[in-house]
Amino acid sequence: MDIFERIQKDEGGPLGQYRKRAHGYFMFPKLEGEIEPYMKFQGKEVLAWTFNNYLGLANHPEVRQTDAQAAAQWGLGYPMGARMMSGHTALHEQLERELADFEKKEDAYLFNFGYQGMISTIDALVNRHDIIVYDSEAHACIMDGVRLHLGQRIVYPHNNIEKCRKALERATRLTAETGGGILLITEGVYGMTGDLGILDEICALKKEFNFRILIDDAHGFGVMGAHGRGASEHYNVMDEVDLYFGAFAKAMAGIGGFVAGPKSVINYLRYNLRSQIYAKSLPMPMVAGLLKRLDMVRTMPELREKLWVVTRALQTGLRERGFDIGKAEACVTPVFMKGTVEEATGMLVDLRENHHIFCSVVVYPVVPRGVVMYRLIPTAMHELEHVQYTLDAFSQIQEKLQRGDYSHLDAIPDKAIE
Repeated sequence: MDIFERIQKDEGGPLGQYRKRAHGYFMFPKLEGEIEPYMKFQGKEVLAWTFNNYLGLANHPEVRQTDAQAAAQWGLGYPMGARMMSGHTALHEQLERELADFEKKEDAYLFNFGYQGMISTIDALVNRHDIIVYDSEAHACIMDGVRLHLGQRIVYPHNNIEKCRKALERATRLTAETGGGILLITEGVYGMTGDLGILDEICALKKEFNFRILIDDAHGFGVMGAHGRGASEHYNVMDEVDLYFGAFAKAMAGIGGFVAGPKSVINYLRYNLRSQIYAKSLPMPMVAGLLKRLDMVRTMPELREKLWVVTRALQTGLRERGFDIGKAEACVTPVFMKGTVEEATGMLVDLRENHHIFCSVVVYPVVPRGVVMYRLIPTAMHELEHVQYTLDAFSQIQEKLQRGDYSHLDAIPDKAIE
């Protein structure tokens, strides 16, 4: 069969099957205006809980000024080329030095995109003799990196330390045969559910097994820990974590990421990361802007303090009202409800059209059948009155759900997708 013909007959896969009825409303929605708590969605003002902008830096006047000045000075194209060939600058080196110092590592290397950087880091670190051990709920970028591995990989159930120990026992036996090493990959903060990786328990296993740890802390960097150094600082295991991966798209409201660790390993990665060797480096305006953002993370703890005030108010309020938010310990706040896809449709339309609240919703196949998960992301931009308003709105839709008010809806109202 012709490839295009097969694609045209396909329903679109797990997500694409909803495209005809969901595009523009549930998927690929357009939020317009300044990046603030209130934005415009389909011409109406909504209270947005959907941005990875934890510290509110995306629209901070100091950040906007730095970004604008850098763009005016260098333009968006400079430097041209990949870092290895023609895209290397003193500012790139400065940002790497400051990131390494912030994370208390010997060296760091920048990624143009975090997702590609993680995939390429995994690919470069291991060979076919090595064994990868990883958490079952690891981010898609980790999963894609693991798929590239030509050797054996062992998955353990999410945050199950006993199963993790057994996985390491098995990996140790295998490496005795292959002559390779063991790379354990986990996350600092799990971005869908807001629970933390059990880094302290995993690091303690180093007393029993010989392995290296790579953590993806995209949602922890800049937010977790006394100084915002991430989940490893939160658990006081910064020295035990061998390689630290941080992303700029969350707390820093930017693009790209970095990996930090021993100088010898980082130098090896510089010359072996295919996603960086064969791709354009970060543009100068973003590098200059990230230096400013990192300085604000270091010198403005009040932003992080405000974020946690809002986060704790939201999570405490939801729990007190009987909502299931799982083990959320970081800022990402899931709200789990029982309902069908049709009921999820009705609830979300009600939230957006009548309560003017915009948040993300997740249904099967991402979560089990019968589960509806709302994902709220508090930020330092939000205020406590936004929290109170949202708690009241969720209580109202919960009451309607329990009464069965949403069960008769079998389609998205036409007005919602006009």
